[in-house]
Amino acid sequence: MLMPVSADSPTSASLALTFEDTSIEPSWFSVNDGVMGGLSQGGAEMKDGVLHFKGTLSLENNGGFSSIRTRDFSVDLSSAKSITLRVLGDGRTYDLRLATNARFRGSRISYGAKFETKDGAWTEVSVPLTKLSPSWRGRQLDGPPFDPSEVEEIGILLGDKKSGPFQLQIDWIKSAP
Repeated sequence: MLMPVSADSPTSASLALTFEDTSIEPSWFSVNDGVMGGLSQGGAEMKDGVLHFKGTLSLENNGGFSSIRTRDFSVDLSSAKSITLRVLGDGRTYDLRLATNARFRGSRISYGAKFETKDGAWTEVSVPLTKLSPSWRGRQLDGPPFDPSEVEEIGILLGDKKSGPFQLQIDWIKSAP
């Protein structure tokens, strides 16, 4: 669900994904390391107002990542300073990923930053937009800089090089001025 920041900035919006009403929330899809021969499995499910990201990370066949991403999504985060998530973690370190219209070799660039979770505890984690760094297919890039006015995708990625099951529950994702 997208909400206007204020009447003074009609073109900017704040981000407020609450997973309460699936008819107005963006849909989520998974991209796992199978795209390059890996064997990791993971995906998203919205249930009881919570987004569940779970699966099994495998390091076999040069694998080692699982991710979920929004589909048909667009938001202007020009007035935001950070993204805050309320999560029930498993003690692993995840990446928040935002993608814009920026491209490298014809494909979308992701801007990401890591956040830690506590096993079995609900916590709020804040990711400053200034900490986002560009990457393309796991390769760190020098640029272009992140443009918050052109966010086309939000994602969560696990790629901590630890095989085994994982589960992250997300109560909400919000931008903060």
